[in-house]
Amino acid sequence: MPHTYLPRSASFLAVVLLFLVFPLGGRAQDAKKALDHDAYDVWNRITERAISSDGAWVLYVFGPENGDATLRIKSLSTETEHVIPRGADAAFSRDARHVVFRIAPPKQAAGQDEEDAEETPKDSLGVLDLQSGALTTIMRVQLFAMPEEAGGWVAYTLELDSAAAGEDKGEPEQASLVLRNLSTGTVTTFERASAFVFSPDGRYLAYSGSDPDGVIAVETSTGSADTLLSGPGAYEQLVFDEAGVQLAFLSNCEDADSSSLYLWNVDARELDTLVTPASEGLPDRWRIGAEGPLSFSKEGNRLFFGAAPRPETEEDKEAEEGEANAEEDKVVLDVWNWKDPLLQPMQLSNLEQERKRTYRIVVHLDSGAIVPLGNPELPSVQVGRNGEADFGLVNTNIPYRKEISWDWPRHYDIVGVDVQDGTHRMLAEDVQAQASLSPDAQYIIWWDRTQLAWMALPVTGGDPISLTGGIAHVFENETHDWPYLPNAYGIAGWTHEDNTVLIYDRYDIWAMDPSGKEPARNITDGLGAAENIRFRVVRLDEDEGAMDPDGPLLLSALDYDTKESGFYRDQISGTDAPERLIMMDRRFSTPLKAKDADKLLLTRESFVEFPDLWVSDSDFDDMVRVSAVNPQQSEYRWGTAELVSWTSLDGIPLRGMLYKPDGFDPAQKYPMMVYFYEKMSDGLHQHRPPAASRSSISFSFYASRGYLVFVPDIPYRVGYPGESALHAVVPGVTALVDAGFVQEDNIGVQGHSWGGYQIAYMITETNLFKAAEAGAPVSNMTSAYGGIRWASGMSRMFQYEKTQSRIGGSLWEHPLRYMDNSPLFQADKIETPVLMMHNDEDGAVPWYQGIEFFVALRRLGKPVWMLNYNGEAHGLRKYHNKRDFAIRMQQFFDHYLKGAPAPVWMEHGIPAVKKGKTLGLEPAGAQDQ
Repeated sequence: MPHTYLPRSASFLAVVLLFLVFPLGGRAQDAKKALDHDAYDVWNRITERAISSDGAWVLYVFGPENGDATLRIKSLSTETEHVIPRGADAAFSRDARHVVFRIAPPKQAAGQDEEDAEETPKDSLGVLDLQSGALTTIMRVQLFAMPEEAGGWVAYTLELDSAAAGEDKGEPEQASLVLRNLSTGTVTTFERASAFVFSPDGRYLAYSGSDPDGVIAVETSTGSADTLLSGPGAYEQLVFDEAGVQLAFLSNCEDADSSSLYLWNVDARELDTLVTPASEGLPDRWRIGAEGPLSFSKEGNRLFFGAAPRPETEEDKEAEEGEANAEEDKVVLDVWNWKDPLLQPMQLSNLEQERKRTYRIVVHLDSGAIVPLGNPELPSVQVGRNGEADFGLVNTNIPYRKEISWDWPRHYDIVGVDVQDGTHRMLAEDVQAQASLSPDAQYIIWWDRTQLAWMALPVTGGDPISLTGGIAHVFENETHDWPYLPNAYGIAGWTHEDNTVLIYDRYDIWAMDPSGKEPARNITDGLGAAENIRFRVVRLDEDEGAMDPDGPLLLSALDYDTKESGFYRDQISGTDAPERLIMMDRRFSTPLKAKDADKLLLTRESFVEFPDLWVSDSDFDDMVRVSAVNPQQSEYRWGTAELVSWTSLDGIPLRGMLYKPDGFDPAQKYPMMVYFYEKMSDGLHQHRPPAASRSSISFSFYASRGYLVFVPDIPYRVGYPGESALHAVVPGVTALVDAGFVQEDNIGVQGHSWGGYQIAYMITETNLFKAAEAGAPVSNMTSAYGGIRWASGMSRMFQYEKTQSRIGGSLWEHPLRYMDNSPLFQADKIETPVLMMHNDEDGAVPWYQGIEFFVALRRLGKPVWMLNYNGEAHGLRKYHNKRDFAIRMQQFFDHYLKGAPAPVWMEHGIPAVKKGKTLGLEPAGAQDQ
């Protein structure tokens, strides 16, 4: 039967195909080998990277997904480098003289099923002296840490044997704590530590331990140890202030049912009991929670801790249950009540988090006053100026929790908190956005969807000020195609003293006066809009709260037309246009800056170029590559990536990506795979290494094996998501067919989740595709609408009414939309063989959606297969399952698009009695013989 290229219900509109080709060189195709599934085992990924504070060294960790990692430490000025097999979790000391890292046992050995845990290989600690090159290895290390702002020291815990650790007595896990001088190698050992922390300046090491139980502070320069508090109990959350002159911790040594808060003054060497369960200011029947975060304000003037209402005692529970039945006779059930703010599954999903929830309380250390800031109605309080401001901000959705099930974005009340006395003041009600606080805590700012404007409000009160409402530019997302009011492009940050806030439009960056007195100013001078470039601020200093208006401002740049990217330099207070530093047909990562030098570490990549590490100064005119972790790529056929353009059946100009095999000849015809997920063309220069994916095909793998791979962008019309996808994808495919190099009878399509749904819909409307893999597809929107996303416990209603599914209303408002967009009700029209993967622990799309589709197609006599990887989630997590899925997809598509023999699992299936005994990957013909 000839293929139908257009939807059965659609008429053909003219399509235009424009190619923006970026040719890439390489050896002749026949001189290289095609990628196969064994390539996954040798293809490396870079999983860690760092640059030393002086900019003289870099380190990175790389390795294959299912193999041992390697740590490489490289000098940037000499040929010196150090290679550490299985090194990981590496860090430079603050003085850039040492690298400390973990050395893992070989994966194969670590994964052995040992009866005796003592025989299982343990981690080691490596310490490398960068000046001498000496490497020290310490066996059986559990944890390690170095001071944040000082070099010279490392502390680590050594695993004890089970008898010494007291495991038979059910005691908490203990270990020996070792303090090591990195320069001299001198060590001091302290027995039975459970937690430890350095002061930022490295002057003190504090730890909690047993024999006796307590908190001990060690002066690193002398090794002298002071016991700050002792006695049976738990000692938790040891925290130094930023200056390293105060140490706080929690302990229940005085009251087993509740912790107290203690403060040690380093210089005075005095310990104070700051807060006890009976302290004035702590709400009645509240307890200090060991789970609540303990933190100092930036200047150390305040200490924040968490507390919560005391839970019911076991006696209270037994009284309420009336001394109920024996354990085996107790009734256990969930009661779903229509008045519940959150559905029962969501409550159960959040149960442990809620049991551990605490509310923020501050101790003013100058006066000793204890001031509750949060409560169950105001669960999360942000205090400005890193805890030093007198204003706190709360975004609370407590009054609107019921609406979470069907509405989006979520609704919030914005509340101000007086940090001195704990009083609350309503600032804005029922806002569909969260407000943020300026660095110096003078303003709050939020996106008002109804006015499509950024609003600012002084924390002292008054009326909100529209910062963008009077500007003849659009600050909402212009490509928004969801059934709710659009998002903004975001905020870049603030300048010192909150004088200016930087706000993005689609292209440029605007400086705005939060008081509304000064006119807005386009600091990128409209260059972005004029040249179709998106500018965004790059923050090189992670600790920088506000930006210097007179200092250099690094901008990332993306050319929307060509997908080139790079960096520009600008100045907030300046009047000159942004200075172009570098733009390439590449994609760059956000740079890491050396703390004390003008050195940047970043990656750059393209479809052909792996994202190796490069170093540069801030001018980007001396970029040098410092890693090459996949040299074997040159041995394989790879392919090229380019942009293509066409017009949708709705008359919308569209773009997508086309991956071509090495040695592509436009006079030949190739089988083609189609993959999509909304809009992806901004990723033209993203590297696509061969990998066993969680849910999708590998573009490089299929291109290497002689396939074209087409990835179209899709815009959506609210209420008609399936038709929107159809009208975007089909004319893109037919335009490529018209170009003359596609085998029109050998086109496959693959996608997962939202992509899987769109594929399931499309094949009810067109026979364009010879084979389709639709992963985790929603097949019946009427049943999916009332389902649960089991990973979060949320109702799926919001997804259909307001977010990705884009129906735009409830099932009762638009019943026909739900039915018309459901592939299940058109399953009898499907003539395309279908493969699905839908797993029984899918927490996003309930797997009964896949079952509904499978049994319908099976009942109708259509070729259909469903893979259920037992215990797996929405996307595969286990490596061996990902590899197996990649093999089965290749077998499926090679069979239909290249005429390869069908494997046993496709031809005969795998009966339940053979489950776990055979995979059925061999050709069916071989078994039949």
